[in-house]
Amino acid sequence: MYSSSIFEGNLDVEPQRAPIGIFDSGVGGLTVLQQLYRQLPNESIIYFGDTARLPYGIRSQAEILQFVREILDWMQQQRVKMVIMACNTSSALALEVVRQEYSIPILGVILPGAKAAVQQGKRIGVIATPATAKSNAYRQAILEIEPDVQVWQVSCPEFVPLIEQNRIHDPYTTEVARAYLEPLLKQEIDTLVYGCTHYPHLAPILRSLLSPQIKLVDPAVHVVAACAQDLELLALRNNHPPLPTRFAVSGCPQQFAQSGLQWLGYTPLVEQVCFTDIAVSQLQQGSVGH
Repeated sequence: MYSSSIFEGNLDVEPQRAPIGIFDSGVGGLTVLQQLYRQLPNESIIYFGDTARLPYGIRSQAEILQFVREILDWMQQQRVKMVIMACNTSSALALEVVRQEYSIPILGVILPGAKAAVQQGKRIGVIATPATAKSNAYRQAILEIEPDVQVWQVSCPEFVPLIEQNRIHDPYTTEVARAYLEPLLKQEIDTLVYGCTHYPHLAPILRSLLSPQIKLVDPAVHVVAACAQDLELLALRNNHPPLPTRFAVSGCPQQFAQSGLQWLGYTPLVEQVCFTDIAVSQLQQGSVGH
């Protein structure tokens, strides 16, 4: 169970100073967090990792919708001003549904990634989780923007567990990556899209297996650029110094903190969230509903 005191100070602030919420199934969303640090250094951020229920990529749409609604309900309790789904699976399977249910601005990673991909090349490969690949979300988004390009998708079920287990430098991971990339290389792709926010962590391995001519597209870069634009349009940009980033997970805080040290360069203070307790609290307050 999380301690509400860690998030105190977000309840009665002016809208511009409210935090941005980011969520992912695990450490993948840290690639988006790093982009927020670079592009929007004044923004306060609350990061949630649903580590008790990862990987998302093997889940059904119904499960993903349930998880996303629970996370968004919690994010609203924290009074965030905008939410970034730093998760391609959630963006593919839940974004359009929950945008109709919540008044808070919600950004997904797929459309910004698709826009960037068509600016880079004509023969586009997408590596993604099984659920994202099955949804065809990237193919549809890319072809809606530019019907003349060709798109190939590969499902990569082993990548997220390997990254979460900190096995990036394991020789086995390189062999898995080589197998996943082989069908895309046979199609002579000129652009490769990270169809999961975990995958930029694999950049050194992927780059070693790809020719220098193949461009890599990281949707994290582009969703944060879209976030910056939306904050300007909504007059929600923060010009004050940010609060320290808050981290919360549904699983083991210590495990996430260890991963955070590797990806962030420091050990974050991580709280645990129990959605069952939150749901009971909402029912008691009569505040359940989207």
